[in-house]
Amino acid sequence: MMKMSDETPVSSLVLPVLIRPILSQLEKRNVSASQTLRSALFKTENTHPGFAYNLVAGIMKQGDISINMNESVLRLQGTVSDLEGGEHRLNRSEDAFQELNKKSMALKRILSRIPDEINDRKTFLETIKEIASAIKKLLDAVNEVSAYIPGPSNKQALEQRKREFVKYSKRFSNTLKDYFKEGHANAVFISALYLIHQTNQIMITVKSKCE
Repeated sequence: MMKMSDETPVSSLVLPVLIRPILSQLEKRNVSASQTLRSALFKTENTHPGFAYNLVAGIMKQGDISINMNESVLRLQGTVSDLEGGEHRLNRSEDAFQELNKKSMALKRILSRIPDEINDRKTFLETIKEIASAIKKLLDAVNEVSAYIPGPSNKQALEQRKREFVKYSKRFSNTLKDYFKEGHANAVFISALYLIHQTNQIMITVKSKCE
């Protein structure tokens, strides 16, 4: 079994980005089957992180299908609807929480465009500017929400998540510099997936402390 490691942020994203939307489609045909499958998959993923990735990778291996999972999952992130956010979507109605929903989805959508735009230097440079702006707006939205977090230890937990996010934002920036020197697109895809994962972690933390 593959474990979550420094090389594989994709393993945490296969379930929310690839499998959950499929289950949402199944729900339109058979609600109980979809819910049973969803419950089983999410329970297994919680107990054995990376299970969904291993399942998909195993199917691809059996079918002799060769694709770049980092690139594919990153691109698929752009097709996830606002309503399919699951544990990465906040339910509270206050403006600060709804704004954080919008800003997290906006950042993930921009990042999802990277595989289609990375080979067009002019377009990609514009996208990089958009990403930098979206990162700043997300951090501003997190600061607004922190006022609603009860208790110092909960606020500290969110602060720690924010620091992690900033660390991976800087790493993403350094990866881009390396890309323009060396041209390793896959390293950019992985770094973007880390940013998506860290964004999701912020949402999970806020949700657990406020809902």
